[in-house]
Amino acid sequence: MESATSRAEGGRAGRVRDCPLDRARVAAHHKGAVNTRAWTVFLDESGVSLLPRIRRTYAPRGRTPLLRHRLNRKRASMAGALGYHSTDPERGARLCFHLKPGSYDTTALIEVLEQMKAFYRGEQVVLVWDGLSAHWSRAMRAWVAEQDWLTLERSPAYAPEPDPVELLWSSLKERELANLADDHLADVADATEQGIHRINHNPQPPWSFLAHTGLTIHPAHPPNLRKDQ
Repeated sequence: MESATSRAEGGRAGRVRDCPLDRARVAAHHKGAVNTRAWTVFLDESGVSLLPRIRRTYAPRGRTPLLRHRLNRKRASMAGALGYHSTDPERGARLCFHLKPGSYDTTALIEVLEQMKAFYRGEQVVLVWDGLSAHWSRAMRAWVAEQDWLTLERSPAYAPEPDPVELLWSSLKERELANLADDHLADVADATEQGIHRINHNPQPPWSFLAHTGLTIHPAHPPNLRKDQ
């Protein structure tokens, strides 16, 4: 397992074209990656803020826990890219992570992809992401046209189920970010990165996230998850 974390200084969701709400398109992307012996990588964005995410917790009987915060809506954005090699699962699942203040636009996403190129050492990548306008802008398409290592595919619209990175966000928000009430965005960012390190230190969660897409991964149990271990 590897992780790449970067903080940088500083789209609105839009529809380019709709796809069926099923896993057929995801399977097609996987087949294309197999044909090119490429990495299949899913990329998704989410956000964190100073507003605490309320989750159930334990407390002494009769003492309702209270969260005190300043009602500050300052936000940061994070991007996660989870992938595996289509023809060589023994190379393991790989997780990249990027965090920045504000929101992502085309320029910021191109920076993320440039870091991804270094992360995968220029190997072929089939990148699956959604219809965010910044993903399919004219500037993004022009930049991708000059990249011989990268192929973009669009995931089904309004269908988070085939996206393994959604489970990554859920894991972070249910643990490290749950009931977190801090005064500084840097503290929230640190907690988020701690969660990424937690997931990277255990090979099982990334493979579980990938299996959630419905893809058939060969072998069924990667070397670091064999039943006899």
